[in-house]
Amino acid sequence: MGEPITLDALTGSWSILQRKRGHRHSTDDVLTAYYALVHGPKTEATLDLGTGIGTVGMLTLFGLGAEAKLTCVEAQEVSYGLLLENVAMNGLEERVSPSHGDLREFEAHRTFELVTGSPPYFDVSAGIVPSDSQKAHARFELRGTVLDYAHAARRALASVDHARFVFCFPTAQKARAMRALHEAGFSAVNHRDVVPREGLVPLFSVFACKVGSFPEVEEAPLVVRDSSGEHTKELRHVRRTFGFVVPEPA
Repeated sequence: MGEPITLDALTGSWSILQRKRGHRHSTDDVLTAYYALVHGPKTEATLDLGTGIGTVGMLTLFGLGAEAKLTCVEAQEVSYGLLLENVAMNGLEERVSPSHGDLREFEAHRTFELVTGSPPYFDVSAGIVPSDSQKAHARFELRGTVLDYAHAARRALASVDHARFVFCFPTAQKARAMRALHEAGFSAVNHRDVVPREGLVPLFSVFACKVGSFPEVEEAPLVVRDSSGEHTKELRHVRRTFGFVVPEPA
């Protein structure tokens, strides 16, 4: 690709290629996939919208087990190219069906009991859009807003009671996310703020959404690191969920 690429662990047994100076795998991805596994159904097939280089979709696929399959859609060219490389590198060609295109126009020709997504966080008026296309599309709403993700999820979601749409969004914009999912006909039957370190304010929130009007339960915040900077007990559990060997602190 003519630039530095890193090879990093995605799960205990899967790796991921990503640009050293591009948009990179983050805690947002890990906890979105984890929330999908906690509040979503144990299903044989899942859909990931705006999949990027494949992080949320592949993490969810790993957690669902060896028989599950993933459909994913991504429009940005560099990210899509890396997605294909990551699928091939981990030997997942028979389990992953990638599509290069805009999620607003995507038609899967089937429905899914679990749909995930990690929408870009910012309106283009919220800051300076990076000149790097991959970073720009990952951070700014250049190809759809959180409402577009919700509408795409609604179209793709199966009409069964346990079907869920799971996504993440900045806590500071939680009201905007709620308006979007309500407009698309969802209720956030479970939602949870994520605190990066004990004593700090929440950074982003995760949402598990169901079609229809239902009570919306706000769960206690998930704290990533304690005051000393070490992963909390829950984060250690999250990492074990994705196949990492995580010893308990001495």
